Formats: sequence, C-alpha cells, structure tokens
Amino acid sequence: MQAKRTRMKKNLLSREFTPQLFLSMREGYTRKKFLADLMSGVIVAIVALPLTLAFGIATGITPGQALITAVIGGFIISFLGGSRVLIGGPTGSFIVIVYGIVLAHGMTGLLIATIMAGVILLLLGIFRLGKIIKFIPYPIIVGFSSGIAVSILYTQIPNIFGLSFGGETLPGDFWGRMSKYIRYFGTVQWSDFAVCAASVAITVLATRVMRRVPGALMAILLVTAVVYFLKAHTGFAGMETIGDRFDMSSVLPAMGLPSIDMAGIGALLPAAITIAMLGSIEALLCATVSDGAVGGRKHNSNTLLASIGIANIIAPLFGGVTSTGAIARTMTNVNNGGRSPVAGIVCAAVLMLILLFLMPLARYIPLACLAGILVVVAYNMSEWRSFRELMRGQRSDAAVLLVTFSLTVLFDLTVAVQVGLLLAVVLFVRRINQISSISVAIDKLDLSDEDGADCGEQILALPSGVEVYEIDGPFFFGMANKFDESMRGIGRRRTLVRIINLRKVPFIDSTGSQNLMSLCRTSQSEGISIVLSGVKPAVRAALERSPLPALIGERNICHDIKTAVRRAEEVLDSKNATERA
Repeated sequence: MQAKRTRMKKNLLSREFTPQLFLSMREGYTRKKFLADLMSGVIVAIVALPLTLAFGIATGITPGQALITAVIGGFIISFLGGSRVLIGGPTGSFIVIVYGIVLAHGMTGLLIATIMAGVILLLLGIFRLGKIIKFIPYPIIVGFSSGIAVSILYTQIPNIFGLSFGGETLPGDFWGRMSKYIRYFGTVQWSDFAVCAASVAITVLATRVMRRVPGALMAILLVTAVVYFLKAHTGFAGMETIGDRFDMSSVLPAMGLPSIDMAGIGALLPAAITIAMLGSIEALLCATVSDGAVGGRKHNSNTLLASIGIANIIAPLFGGVTSTGAIARTMTNVNNGGRSPVAGIVCAAVLMLILLFLMPLARYIPLACLAGILVVVAYNMSEWRSFRELMRGQRSDAAVLLVTFSLTVLFDLTVAVQVGLLLAVVLFVRRINQISSISVAIDKLDLSDEDGADCGEQILALPSGVEVYEIDGPFFFGMANKFDESMRGIGRRRTLVRIINLRKVPFIDSTGSQNLMSLCRTSQSEGISIVLSGVKPAVRAALERSPLPALIGERNICHDIKTAVRRAEEVLDSKNATERA
C-alpha cells in the first residue's frame, strides 16, 4: 500500500512539472489546431516587433538584444511553460528597472542580475511557491503598474521632444532627470514632437479601425516612410533614428558567460529580487487573465515560474535580458485562435527570421516614433481607472497605493518592491488581527455553536474560580499581543483554573506556542491551572513540538469544552482538598 502511494505521489509530481506543450501533444494535436496556432503565432510576432524594438530603445540596451530576448525567452517560456496560451518576452514593466541597472552597473551587471533573478524564479517554481505571489495586495500591484507607467513617460521625454543634452549623461533618478529636462528644454525639436503625436494617433486609431492589424506596426511603417521620404527629397534633417544611435547588426551573438564576482553579486541582489518579483507577478497575472479568456484548463503556476526562471538564465548567455509573460501579446494570441504553446514557438521563430533578415531596415525608424508607441504602452498599463477606484475606497488601501506609487516614481523601483512587500506583510497581519478575536466567559458559557452540543443544553454554568478564553482565528505572532491584552483586562475575581478554548484556531506558530507557555508559567506561579480545550490535530502537532504538554500535563489537553470543564472541576476539587488538608 505504501509503495502504491509513493508511485501515485511521484506520478502527480511528474505531471505537475510537465510542460503544457507535452500535455497538448499527448491529448492529440491535429492539423487544424496547428494551422490555428501557426496563424496566431505569426500575428503575435507582428504585434511583438514594434513593442520589442521600443523596449530596447527605452532601456538603453540595443534593439537587437531586445529581439534576442523575445526569441530565446519566448521560445523557452512556451516550450517549458505551465500555460498553453501565454506568450513570453520583454515587457514594458521592466523598462525602468532595466534602465536603472544599466545606468548603475553597466550591461554586464544587467546580465548577471537577470541570471540571478532566473535562479530565484526557478527556485520559486521548484519549491512550489507560485501561489504565494498571488497574495500580494491589489493596491500594491496597481501602485507598481501606475508608477512604472509614469516612469516610462518621463524617461521618454527626450525622445518625445528631441532634446539634446550636449553629450551629458542623464541621471537615473526622477529629480535629477526633471532638472536636466528643464535646463535643456530650449533644445526642443517640435518636428520630433509632431512625429511622436502622429505615432500615438496612428497607433490608437489603427487599433480601433483594423483590429487584426497592430496599430504600433502601422505607426512604424507609415511614420518611417514619411520621414525617410522627407530626408531623401527635401533636405529634412535633425530627426534621430535608431540607426543614428545603434549598430543594427543581423549577426547572432556568440554564447558567453559574463564575468561574475561575489562583490558584484551582493550589490546586484536587490535588483535581482526586484526582477524576480515583477516577473512572477506579471506572469501569474497574465496567466490568470488568459485562463479566464479561454476557459477550460488552468495554468500551472510552479511550472510557469520555473520556465521563466530558465529563460532568464539562458537568455543573458546570448546577450538577452529579462523575460516574463506579456499580457498584450498573450491576449492577441487568445483572440486570434492560439490554443497551445505551439503559437508561442511560432512567434519566436518569426521574430528570429526578422532578426536575421530584416533587422537592417529598422535603422530608419525615428526614435520619436518609438517614443509615441511607448506613450500608448504606458497609458495601457497605467491602471488609472483602478487607481481612481482605490483612491475612493478604504483609507488604508489608498495609503498603500500612494506609498507604492510615489516610491516607484520618485525613488527607485527596487526600493518600491522592498517596501511594497513589507506593506503586504503588515496588511496581512493587520487584517488577520481584524478578523481574529478573543472572548472571555466567567459565570456561564454559550454552547449554541459548539460542535456536538445538545439542544437542551445551550448554556453551560461554569464553576466558581473557572474562566474560559476562546480564541477565534489563527494564533500567531500578531495574535499574541491581543491575547496578552485580554489577559491583563480580566481580574474581577480570584481565578483557580483558566480554560483556553482553541476549537476555532486553525494553526499556531512558534510565537503563539511561546505565548501559551509564558501564560502557563505565569499562571502556575500564581497558583492557577491551565486546561486546553478543542485542540485541532494540526495545532496539537505544533504544541507537541514544544515543552507545553509536559508543562501543563497531558490530562489538561481536552478534546472538547465539556470535557475541559469536567477536568477543571477535578482540578478545583483537588485544590480544595489540598487546602482542607
């Protein structure tokens, strides 16, 4: 029997970490399904191209590196991933953090931080921690998204207005950048602004009119053609293009490991944690949204995180950067009929062909055009409607939202993630405390909601000298202080026995155990006995790992409240007999 259970456990574990691509093949992959995935993958690649190029420009890496990221990261996430329709690659949410890392640590630092983040994500998947990420409060997620959107906008101001800084390097912080913008705003090129505005208009209008044709691609094709014509036939100059700033090579980079030292790892660890957190949040949100769109099977969070981790480990070896689930591309895949990871693999293959054969043509794309596309991206990810609703809601949620948003915009996304996680813990403890309570009974006890109580015995009279404390909720470190306060608030009569009713306690942590032990020692020093009631198996197992059972005695750990009251009466009789003797 034990061997059978072991085999079943291994089979479940094997299936849990089986990529969705392999499960799709086992279920029968027909020609009809392949044609649907093929068409969807081609369309998604066309949608991904302008967004990927814009990502490369905005982050300070090259457009070629961004395409390599989309190819390698997208392929691995589809081939090994835990979602059938999710499309992976570089996304706008990473623009600010990638730009900051490049500015502070250079390209080598970015590659190392990405590999470290990949290891973190892989471990999250292996240790089945995928679902924990979903417990990050919604105000923090909206604060991140809105803050990143604003950050994308202000980092694109130079390309939007064609500003020149005389060869000076732009600082990475908000205040330094804004002061530099104000100082050099006299160099504005209104032609760049016009191109940016035209790109925004074309992107928005084309998306509404031609739903199957990406608006961003239409903007690139039309604006680039017009600017090229003006430069070739009218002597128009001054419009900076991708080719003016980057070498547009179609050669694939050789595989290589960046030089790593322990000091560098320590300095890059906060950035790696930020990449891992943002990557996991965005991927799981993307997968959840796509599950709702296609219905049927749900994604596997742990397999998905593991595949993203592997993608972020391998892509930097070829010069790529961070990848995660891309919600715009994923929804494009869903809307165009993609229903298996084959669509994501086709998308990666098409982007590879573009990288090899069409990359030199990208040198003619104006930077102001890509800035316009990023303006639309920033608007779409701004979550301004959710931001407005949260601001009208509870004050605590609004405060958390504003703190996360402000830290993301004004300081650093790494700091925002760290503070955001701390806020998540504080909110969790606060809300658990709000739903947890402690009630005290001295003269009589209401048994109406007690399991197994007889209809004729709803009220149980308590012997003189007995108090009953009932804890409702988890007994953890946040509850311990509330328990102490309740204990100090009672003192109306001489107490001989305290019954702690734990029937509504689902679990107890080490702080709760220590709190109970402290109560027992203090009570015993005052001549008061402790009896535990309604101890659940999980709580009993936790208590048995502590000295508590030996301290109060096994007979004083009772199954239900009636047994505990009878045991209290026995203790009272024993105490009275001792006093008489």
